[in-house]
Amino acid sequence: MGRRLAAIEQAGITPEEIDLIVVATVTPDMFFPSTACFVQKKLGAKNAACFDVSAACSGFLYAIEIAQNFITSHTFNTVLVIGADKLSTIVDWTDRNTCVLFGDGAGAAILRNRTGSHGVIATTMGSDGNYSDILSMPGGCSRYPTTAENIHLKLNTIKMSGKEVYKQAVTAMMTAATTALDQSGLKLEDLACIIPHQANMRIIEALADRMKLPLDKFLVNLDRYGNTSAAAVAIALDEANRTGRMKIGDYVLLVVFGGGLTWASSVIQW
Repeated sequence: MGRRLAAIEQAGITPEEIDLIVVATVTPDMFFPSTACFVQKKLGAKNAACFDVSAACSGFLYAIEIAQNFITSHTFNTVLVIGADKLSTIVDWTDRNTCVLFGDGAGAAILRNRTGSHGVIATTMGSDGNYSDILSMPGGCSRYPTTAENIHLKLNTIKMSGKEVYKQAVTAMMTAATTALDQSGLKLEDLACIIPHQANMRIIEALADRMKLPLDKFLVNLDRYGNTSAAAVAIALDEANRTGRMKIGDYVLLVVFGGGLTWASSVIQW
């Protein structure tokens, strides 16, 4: 199964040791059963409970925080968290304002309680439903089912107000990053790198400017993969590990925003 088992292999565990599978996605295989159940079947993780999380591009960090809480409450010991989206299936290929921005991807992490390791140090999450219309897929569900009469409206594709998303994203990410860093008790200079959501280079540049940090402090790969939604931070985190941007014991800041409007930031120790 190649790279599909990379997180499990790196963690040195077997699928049977996984207690919980959480998949963050807005492009599930189907509305039910959850995509996590299909993952369980393919892995043979027969001892795991399974569910999906829908928080758009913030989904991976939401899922990580959910997993951490289950672990610290001793409900589960080993959790597989996946961020995966196939946005090519929900873009309007005639809308050049959106279709050129998004990509398909997946990333995964194994979380466990390890003696002497801090792991997730601090996390902040938030939402503002007043901005639910600036980035959404309005159709295809119970509110606007896809029918022969409305199929021409393409309601089952991504709709985005780019200028408003930019404005809200920069503010939300800056606030989230500052809050998480303050909660961790660390300073910017303590961080090995910052992994932002890979949505738009202008957003990342604005974040770097507001944080008064050089752009090379941020891991950027959107030029190669585009915006892969819930998978973006997971993919970037794996790349940072494989390319030596961080080593064991380093502190890393993760910060995201997504449709909803949702946002989150975590400080982790690798």
